[in-house]
Amino acid sequence: MNINILGSKQSMGYSAAQKAAQMLKEAIHRKGEANFIAATGASQFEFLEHLTKMPNIDWSKTTMFHLDEYIGLSEDHPASFRRYLKERLINKVHPGRVYLIVGDAQDPEKECARLNGIISQYEIDVAFVGIGENGHLAFNDPPADFEVEAPYIIVELDAACRRQQLGEGWFQALEEVPRRAISMSVKQIMKSRNIICTVPDKRKAQAVKDCFAGEEISPQYPASILKQHNHCYVFLDKHSSIYLK
Repeated sequence: MNINILGSKQSMGYSAAQKAAQMLKEAIHRKGEANFIAATGASQFEFLEHLTKMPNIDWSKTTMFHLDEYIGLSEDHPASFRRYLKERLINKVHPGRVYLIVGDAQDPEKECARLNGIISQYEIDVAFVGIGENGHLAFNDPPADFEVEAPYIIVELDAACRRQQLGEGWFQALEEVPRRAISMSVKQIMKSRNIICTVPDKRKAQAVKDCFAGEEISPQYPASILKQHNHCYVFLDKHSSIYLK
């Protein structure tokens, strides 16, 4: 794992986007296509803003997979991650293939099975992720399951995770935040050839310390597993990194 500390959120997002663009272009050059995983949430704002403006990426040769989505939320809801990705990424660069999680599918188990059948046919070149205020990776809240093999799983969202979604302004009240989600599993994320992890803001500083300071790797700090990945690049700003100095 490589940690990069930048000054502002914008410089963090730009540096992460540069690295991501390099990885996408290298994969396209090497094998004619690039397969990537896209995350959502406030941590990805600056990163996606810059990534969609990076030159010379042949997006028509890319395939996008979706990291996580709330169960029971329609795509037109302000907090829908499908809506987020369409507005901030898909409708700007038009990837060649897009596989979104249908969170309001009638049968979430069947939706997981559908996605698992698709992603199992792909090598993921780069995963774009963040970490939560509780250290979660995707929606794998603590204690995270490091052993489950299925690429997509149904998870219960803990109180800290749900409060974060409320605090970021996606919902008007805590009772509106869904209690379940479909999430990419930790093992599937770790299968990615490369990982770009962007983590801005002081509210994430304790999670950054818990997950990345020292040697401990624990399901209680889900993103700590990233320390085991040889090609994971973490991008922090001056606020999220305060406890690492």
